[in-house]
Amino acid sequence: MNFLYFDPGLGAMIVQGLVAAAAGILLFSKNAWYKVKAFFGLLKEEDDAYDSIDIDDQDTNTNDEQ
Repeated sequence: MNFLYFDPGLGAMIVQGLVAAAAGILLFSKNAWYKVKAFFGLLKEEDDAYDSIDIDDQDTNTNDEQ
């Protein structure tokens, strides 16, 4: 009977791979689900909290022509 030896470095690498795979699947599925919802027009209209903040184009350079 053969026994496999898993040292701590290999165990950490396996855990890191599993966490990275889970994060990749989560981000990919979120993006894919957004595209599916956009295709069928099921996206909600969201009010942008920063939509009302408009900065006028004005000369902010105070070193010119004083």
